[in-house]
Amino acid sequence: MGKYLLRRLLHGAVSIVVVVGIVMVMIYSLLDRDQVFAADPMYSKVGGNQKTVYCYGRWEEYGYLDFVPYADYLAELAKNGEIDGETQGAAAAIGRTADKDSELVAGYVQKFTEHYESQGYTVIRLNAKLNGRKLANGGQQQLFAYKDHSLLKRMWRYFSGLLTFDNIHAVANVEGERGLTFTWYDPVYGGEKLSPAIIGNGTRHKYLLYLDDKFPFIHQNFVTLSLGTSYSVTRGIDVFDTMSRSQGSYVLSTVTFPTGLTEQSADDLHTAVYQPGSRVGNIVNEARFTDDYTNVQIIKGRPSKVGYSFTIGIIAVGLAYLLGVPLGIMMARKKDKLFDKLGTVYIVFIIAVPSLAYIFLFKAVGGRLGLPTTFDMESSSKLMFLLPIISLALPSVANLMKWLRRYMIDQMNADYVKFARSGGLSEGEIFSKHVLKNAAIPIVHGIPAGVLSALTGAIITERVYVVPGAGNLLTEAINKYDNGVIVGVTLFYAVLSVVSIILGDILMATVDPRISFSTKDR
Repeated sequence: MGKYLLRRLLHGAVSIVVVVGIVMVMIYSLLDRDQVFAADPMYSKVGGNQKTVYCYGRWEEYGYLDFVPYADYLAELAKNGEIDGETQGAAAAIGRTADKDSELVAGYVQKFTEHYESQGYTVIRLNAKLNGRKLANGGQQQLFAYKDHSLLKRMWRYFSGLLTFDNIHAVANVEGERGLTFTWYDPVYGGEKLSPAIIGNGTRHKYLLYLDDKFPFIHQNFVTLSLGTSYSVTRGIDVFDTMSRSQGSYVLSTVTFPTGLTEQSADDLHTAVYQPGSRVGNIVNEARFTDDYTNVQIIKGRPSKVGYSFTIGIIAVGLAYLLGVPLGIMMARKKDKLFDKLGTVYIVFIIAVPSLAYIFLFKAVGGRLGLPTTFDMESSSKLMFLLPIISLALPSVANLMKWLRRYMIDQMNADYVKFARSGGLSEGEIFSKHVLKNAAIPIVHGIPAGVLSALTGAIITERVYVVPGAGNLLTEAINKYDNGVIVGVTLFYAVLSVVSIILGDILMATVDPRISFSTKDR
């Protein structure tokens, strides 16, 4: 069993990498990269050379290429001590055309060109005038180099950046002495409540370990999972944070800030992240913080996207098994009778009618009955969960009925059942001890997949009922050409799929000890 699991994990890891690679090829190579500007308000506001420079800068941000302006090259030389500030300023003054460059500028332009062309970059120089208009933002960005990312490099950057390990050297120019401090009394609670915490200085997160009253109660920031940054759906926020952060209106509580100021606030000080230069000169931050760990998240009162999707999904899965299994058993036991025929009609209806059609049908019927047909995060009514849960559960009920009936009828016609009958066992004993047990094995295999798929949400159901869940995230990202979200959600789905298959195998072997995944010597 151990060797089997290891082999499955390795195969699953390879499958995940292949799937992510295929998605990257599709969105970075096969789709028109100009589509990322479809909903970009700045794109229509710039023109000429500015638009060209803006496009390459945005393409770099979206992960298409490396973009190096000539000014950045000079700044790097100055940082390394190869040139001084005066030389940097003189070398930056490139002419409107190459023949207008001074001797000094021409020399550094040549070095810039040779340096980046030797690394496979394409160097572009734009004229400072276009249609008689001078480049508004100066001449420094007339010259730049770019290189498209290769698939292997893009994948290496993505997977190597999935996990970030915080340490006391994570940020530069931090105030005070770098190190970690353990305390039994968390300053967030005024230093009077027994609540152990590990606080860092020089780390990216101020709180690396802390306790609170929210599940799972013990939280850490030593290791951070980063699925990829969103560029348009939730601009600047990581995909994992987008799916896992709470939503809704602010939740105020009494907060004691590092300066000792106590007030009603929604700031979550446990999420403080280092933001250089954010305190000095900022009246609000100076009144609350003693250092530059000022970037905090806001506490909100409603579940995250994954929270909503999982709540609806897991209840729907439970309801589906609660109804589908006994109904499927009854259909098999009463084969070709009225109950079996009625069940068959229901199965055919669910299969034949498009899911969007019967979801709208359930929504219309529910509306006539006075049930909420759309989600409202500010509402405390649990009835708004009812229609989405029913819409998700009923197709699964039909699927379970269909397959359990088929498996049980196949088992009832097997030779071992005929042998059991000839041995004098009653139909009830044959059914409960043999038929049901064997027929349930394939059904059991799908339980982990059903549970884990609840985390991903249901695209159509969530859109129809306006559920603020994770199901709509991928389609929204595709519509907005948000490459970071597309890749991150794909990885999330792929990992859940692999895990669900492995857990299904384990559960199946647990239910039926005759199933073994280990090989035996003959």
